Formats: sequence, structure tokens, C-alpha cells
Amino acid sequence: MTIRVLIVDDEPLARIAVRNVLRNHADVDIAGECDGGTEAVAAIQALSPDLVFLDIQMPELNGFGVLAALDPERLPLIVFVTAYDQHALRAFEVHALDYLLKPFDRQRLETALDRARRRLQRAEPDSEWRDRVLGLLQESRPGEYLQRLIIRDEGRVFFLNTSEVEWIEAQGNYVNVHGLGRAWLFRESIGSIESRLDPKRFRRIHRSTIVNLDAVRELRQGFHGDYVVVLRDGAEVKLSHRFRSNLEKNSLGAL
Repeated sequence: MTIRVLIVDDEPLARIAVRNVLRNHADVDIAGECDGGTEAVAAIQALSPDLVFLDIQMPELNGFGVLAALDPERLPLIVFVTAYDQHALRAFEVHALDYLLKPFDRQRLETALDRARRRLQRAEPDSEWRDRVLGLLQESRPGEYLQRLIIRDEGRVFFLNTSEVEWIEAQGNYVNVHGLGRAWLFRESIGSIESRLDPKRFRRIHRSTIVNLDAVRELRQGFHGDYVVVLRDGAEVKLSHRFRSNLEKNSLGAL
């Protein structure tokens, strides 16, 4: 079995250290190297590596941001590379996820590779691995709300600040995120993305709609006492009676 490996670290010496060890293993194919999180997201999607050595502390987009941007159904095996303290390292151990603590030596890297090899050989269930990673991701970002979204569009990756989002609509197990005059489809439920947005800025106004409160320009009353919310991009979305209090709590007054 050949193991396709991607190395992600913003420190050149750390990448060299990992590469030099991996090159001594005939069953390892180094598929690529990345020096940043945004590049890593695109590389993982394009190369589909079996194993990623992923640095946690990187500027712009850290290792947790990389994981959050990936499809949870298609996560590769991860060995985390980190300079975290012992308290944070216990989180990796609790979730049974392997890590390399900088500065690491050849023996420790060899051990991590061997563990990954055994997991890949026994085909550890994807759901079990995914739950471990997502559990760590949730634990590592308590109380942190989304500040920007990673948009993948026509072969490029860019950021959309949540302040630029006008509204979000449910599309089954996906959501359409509207902003900058366009819409992008995300593989995430509306309930999931709602839980990661700042409730001071975003409110659910319908079972299938979330709006950016700063984007609300007008409330238009329709027949039977219903309201339509008019947004700054001109979109008109229905305010359901069930979620009406969400706007009233924003000091818009009783409707």
C-alpha cells in the first residue's frame, strides 16, 4: 500500500524535517507541500492525500481553520504538528488523535507515521475518525463565532467576511450563502451554520432563512399580518410568525 502524504507547515525547516524522514519509506509518496492554510485547503481537495502532517499554528488560516473548511465526509488522516502546551495536548490524547510536539525528533515522527500506517491498513471507519476530528475542532474553538467563510469557486479559494453576507437560505442538507451579489452553496445544515454565527449579528427569521441584521433595510407588512424583510441587496424574504421575536429582540420594536 502506498501512502500519499501532504506536508503543511509555514516553517521551512519543519517541512524539511518531515520530508527527510518520509523519503526513507518506500511506501510513502509525498504528494505535495504547503506553507499556509488556504493553500492546504485547495491541495487537500485536489490531491486527496491519505495522510496530512498539519501544522496548527499558521498565520491567516490555522490548522483548525483548514479542518473547518474541508468536507467532513472526506477528511484525510491527520497527524497534528503543534507547539501547544500540555493542557492543549491532552485534548489530542482524549480524542485519540496523533500529534508531533515541536521540536520533534526522527524517532517521534517515525512513531507517528507507523501509527498512521496501521490505521490506514485496518481501514478505520471514516465516521469514527471524523467524529474524533470534529470533536476536537469544536472543543478547540469554544465561544468563537465565524468571522469569515472560505469560498471555493472555479478553481480558486478566497475569503468572504461574515459582514458581507446578506442572508442564508436552506437547501436540504446544504445552505446558499448570499453576499456580494452572488450566492455560494455550502455543505452544511442551516442549524449548524446558525450555531456558528454571532447571534448579535445574525438572526433566524424563518425555518429556512437567516439574515444579517445589518443588511435589513425594511420590514414590509403584507396581507394577514405577515411581514416581508427587505435586505440591502434588494432580496425580499419572509418573516415567519414563529421567528418574529428574533427581530423584536434586536430593538426593532414590536411588530
